[in-house]
Amino acid sequence: MRGRLGTLTALYVTQYLGIGFITIGLTAILRDGGTSLDTLALLQVVGLIWPIKFLWAPILDRYGSRHRGHYRSWLLVLQGALVLALLALLPFSRPADALGPVIAICAAYVFFSATQDIAVDAVAVRLLSESTRGTGNGIQVAASYLGNLLGGGACVLVYDRFGWTAAIGLLAALTAVGLLVVWRFREPARTDRVARVGTAYRALLSVFGQPGCRLWTFGVVPLVYVGAGMAYALVTPALVDAGWSLGRIGVVTGVVISAPAIVAGLVAGLGIGRFGRGAMLVVGGAALAVSTLLLLPVMNGRAPLSGTVAALCCFMAAYTVANVVLYTVNMDYSRPGTGGTDFTVLSSFGLICSFVAASVALAAADRIGYPSVAVAAIVLVAAGVLLGLAHQRRFPRAVGPVDGPTTARPSADGVKAAV
Repeated sequence: MRGRLGTLTALYVTQYLGIGFITIGLTAILRDGGTSLDTLALLQVVGLIWPIKFLWAPILDRYGSRHRGHYRSWLLVLQGALVLALLALLPFSRPADALGPVIAICAAYVFFSATQDIAVDAVAVRLLSESTRGTGNGIQVAASYLGNLLGGGACVLVYDRFGWTAAIGLLAALTAVGLLVVWRFREPARTDRVARVGTAYRALLSVFGQPGCRLWTFGVVPLVYVGAGMAYALVTPALVDAGWSLGRIGVVTGVVISAPAIVAGLVAGLGIGRFGRGAMLVVGGAALAVSTLLLLPVMNGRAPLSGTVAALCCFMAAYTVANVVLYTVNMDYSRPGTGGTDFTVLSSFGLICSFVAASVALAAADRIGYPSVAVAAIVLVAAGVLLGLAHQRRFPRAVGPVDGPTTARPSADGVKAAV
């Protein structure tokens, strides 16, 4: 199991290296080169590829090499494509002067990264037992922050000291580590390949037919993600209003708060295995409420450096704990035969909720102020935690063997209470 978790860690970290560089590092580099904020907003739009990746997830579940490993065959291609996409950025040492090609390459990278994520998630669904899913998803979430920290922080420092070629070369070299890991990975033989691509696409809807899945996906997930997303969406504009420079905001929100999030992800994964999903959801929800309250001075225009950084670190750690729980239950509902599709569609819904939350929060804050929106966010998270606890009590899950098709087998009481 340690070897499997090591493989997943390497793949998740390398997946996010370029994402961190694009969303944090490249944004700072372009801004330093005089690129307008409107143009930088266009660069962020390429991130919308991630929430719609469920559209092609069934293709990965249906097609794959029997000889090289079903998902391993995809990962060999996609991990190599990530490296090549980064190397394609090498000629553009002044990215502000070649925005068109740079944004196109970034969009291609995000597509490859999102597709690689489908394959890695499918492998995780098949390899992780019920007792190790918390650890696996803790690693996944922590790896995303580590990738952002390296891609958005370390590579920017390398750029500042040694230039564009050194920074891109480092990114490509670190990403290539994932290719070596995939090359050595031996995927267990698959015996439950879906017969037709249409069957794989039907999994986009059939996943919600499992007992309790609709309550979880359309009840618990939106409440927690929208509540947390609303609170976090207020941070950047509130810091700007409080007089923080864009440089300080970028360093704190893109780099500094990643460290506690990495630790929180790993601790949450272990906590789920020891205390259960419901208990850790309560921990994450309570911490989100407290940390949002700690951010109220920022919402009122008072943002001293040390206190604000501490509050943001607490908030990001709390959000990470809740996120690991949500991902773990999503994996509970992912069937090995269509794991890539199931986990992707469930997780994509959460991403969509986060995007919606940001828009709702900013529009509402313009009318009723930051503090009122922050209080509303706390209420939503609390409601999501309570509903999540009820869900976990009503729908206890027993998971079948990893190598065969798995469906939820709730208790008799759970069947009677199914929605």
